Amino acid sequence: MPDGQDLTRPTPATELLDDLVGLTGAAVPAAEALLDAATAALRDLVVRDGRASGDAIDTHQHAAHGLAWLATYTEALRQMQGWATRLTETGTFGEVEGLILQIAFGEYLAQMRGGIPMSQGEILRPADLGIDAAPLATDAVETLIAGGNSQAARSRLVDLMQERSAEITVGRSGLDDELEMIREQFRRFAVEKVEPHAHGWHLRDELIPMDVVREMAEMGVFGLTIPEEYGGFGLSKASMCVVSEELSRGYIGVGSLGTRSEIAAELILCGGTEEQKQKWLPGLASGEILPTAVFTEPNTGSDLGALRTRAVKDGDGWTITGNKTWITHAARTHMMTLLARTNPGTTNYAGLSMFLAEKTPGTDDAPFPDAGITGGEIAVLGYRGMKEYELAFDGFEVTGDNLLGGEEGRGFKQLMETFESARIQTAARAIGVAQAALDVAMRYAVDRKQFGKSLIDFPRVSGKLAMMAVEIMLARQLTYFSAFQKDNGRRCDLEAGMAKLLGARVAWAAADNGLQIHGGNGFALEYSASRILCDARILNIFEGAAEIQAQVIARRLLDTRN
Repeated sequence: MPDGQDLTRPTPATELLDDLVGLTGAAVPAAEALLDAATAALRDLVVRDGRASGDAIDTHQHAAHGLAWLATYTEALRQMQGWATRLTETGTFGEVEGLILQIAFGEYLAQMRGGIPMSQGEILRPADLGIDAAPLATDAVETLIAGGNSQAARSRLVDLMQERSAEITVGRSGLDDELEMIREQFRRFAVEKVEPHAHGWHLRDELIPMDVVREMAEMGVFGLTIPEEYGGFGLSKASMCVVSEELSRGYIGVGSLGTRSEIAAELILCGGTEEQKQKWLPGLASGEILPTAVFTEPNTGSDLGALRTRAVKDGDGWTITGNKTWITHAARTHMMTLLARTNPGTTNYAGLSMFLAEKTPGTDDAPFPDAGITGGEIAVLGYRGMKEYELAFDGFEVTGDNLLGGEEGRGFKQLMETFESARIQTAARAIGVAQAALDVAMRYAVDRKQFGKSLIDFPRVSGKLAMMAVEIMLARQLTYFSAFQKDNGRRCDLEAGMAKLLGARVAWAAADNGLQIHGGNGFALEYSASRILCDARILNIFEGAAEIQAQVIARRLLDTRN
């Protein structure tokens, strides 16, 4: 980097963009060194015989979860550097991308040194990990912290965002042309068929109309990643990220509906018999079979090992008895992936089995017409469009050939095989929600006049918009990386967990700041900012609450026998 370059200038000059990528590249090892120091310090406290002790992690929970956040920031910056390097090599790294890069590094390095917000009231500081920030005391880090996230950089980025408002994303995504064509197709669908109606569906608490579901099926949403031999398109997890992102940008309910079939299909692909694959996958791919996941129980939450719903052998089949809760899209579906205890002598994961339980789609008057199953709707703040239910099973019958894989006791392991994809999907949905918040906030900030000028002309408003765009790109690159790892057959539970952890926080921050830009109008139900805020809040809870996600990440980082 040439001496004297000032990152607080309104824009990085074109001839200096390569130097900027070099500067951020020099900062990555410093972030990695800080993470290494933190990991070593915490291992001294919690690792026993190569394994992280659960009791010790609970004792040092703030530090352990903070380590997960520090690792997430480090990986996010590493992936941003990879993104910038790839764009530089193809000659597509421009001013917008340069501003996003320098702001991202300037802000996240400053937080790593001074305090990472794990939630609104919980800050992780290096001292909490038993270390100081000495590894960050490098020239590159100091330069980026001093000037990377300047007001001038934020204002210039927002100026460019206004000039390029027709572009789908703020900054090039780094994806190939095929994936960007998929994005454009689903963005058009969301703009034409979803966005004009989403707020009405939310306010009236309506199910997504079947006409929309059928059109999604015709576009191939439900069979996107199912292999061609079973009626799908056989596309990548990265393609599912793009589709989930753009559908969720239109309405999170539509984006989530699109991913349910993929998780059911992955359960069957990973754990099912060939007969089960032939029976279920073509219908899932075409949208003729809509699935619902039936895992969670009252009073168990994330502790799936404590499930009590029983499956008892009854001749050639099984009968299910027990209670489930937070079952999304339960009434209108044809099949339940249902987790139940088949070994009554167990109290842990070992006694659980997975069933592909057939059911009759319900109506408004009779939501659960089958014998042995009843249910009631749970009223929710947001994430509507499919509805949430409590279900009670009392002798509900499941045929013997619908035990997944034909084996008992493998249910939790089968479910675990889908966790990577589920968390990658959730991260993609979070990006879509965050982008929706940016979309509506940007429009409002331009149109709304106060004190004789548009809101967007006030630095704190433009600063919020800029940080939304920057953090969306951070979460996006981390999510795409996780998807590419999955597509290449590599273990990615750590990266997927990080993507979900960061994506959920980014979505909530974007939604909250978007509502703040709307002022009092954001608190009015008639404005979509209120819906987006409600929708964003669930992302920190489902598919692993943020605290559970941080716990899982920390254990992976701390164990030395992985």
